[in-house]
Amino acid sequence: MQSIREIVFDTETTGFDPETGDKLVEIGAVELINHVPTGKTYHQYINPEREVPEEVVKVHGLTTEYLKDFPIFAKVAQEWVDFIGDDGILVAHNATFDMKFINFELKRLGFEEYQWDRVVDTLEIAKSKFPGQRNNLDALCRRFNIDNSARTFHGALLDAQLLAEVYLELLGGAEPTMDLAAAVKDNKETASAVEIKRVYREPRVFALSEESLALHRAFLEKNIKNPIWLADEKSEN
Repeated sequence: MQSIREIVFDTETTGFDPETGDKLVEIGAVELINHVPTGKTYHQYINPEREVPEEVVKVHGLTTEYLKDFPIFAKVAQEWVDFIGDDGILVAHNATFDMKFINFELKRLGFEEYQWDRVVDTLEIAKSKFPGQRNNLDALCRRFNIDNSARTFHGALLDAQLLAEVYLELLGGAEPTMDLAAAVKDNKETASAVEIKRVYREPRVFALSEESLALHRAFLEKNIKNPIWLADEKSEN
C-alpha cells in the first residue's frame, strides 16, 4: 500500500497580499507519513527586504532588524521545494492565505506552482465539523485539549506542530500514545508504535423468568413450524 505523505505547514508574512508587496518572513512545516509524525521538520526565517509593519510585529514578533540577516526567499526556495517533494500533500489552516504567498513567490522565481488538488485546508474541515463556532487554531487547541501555552506569538514552526495535532483530531483522533512534540524534539525518522492495553467489558447476562420463557416458547410453537432449534432439543431428549 502506498504511503500518504503530508506536510503540515504555516507561514508568517508582512501583511495580507503579496500582489501589493507583502512578503514571507517565516515558514515552518512538519512531515506526516500515513498521519503519523516522522520528526522531520522544515523551519526558515526569511528576510522580506522591506519594513515589517509594527501592527504585524505585534502578531508574530519578527522585526525588520531581526530578519535582516536571514536569507531572502530566493536563496531558500529550492530547499523548500525539495522538502515538499513531488508527493507531499500540503496541509494548512486557512490554506488560501498561505498558498497565495507560497505560489506567488514560486511563480516569481520560475518554480512550478502547487495545484489545489495537493492542498488540504483544515479550516474548511473544522467549519464543516463545527459550524457556527470559533475555528481558529487556539479555539481548536482548546476544543481538543492540546497544550498551546507556548504560543505567546504566532510562530510558523510551533503553529505547524500544533496544527498537525489538530489535524489528526479532525481526522478522527490521534492514537493516545502519539506524542507529536516528543517526536519532533527527538527528530526520529519514524514514530514508534506503542502497544495499547485495551480493557474488555465482561459479558452481561439477562435472566428471564419462567413465565417469559413459557410465553416465548408458546409463540414459537404457534408461529414457526419445525424450527431447527426445537428439532435439536427433541433429538437430545
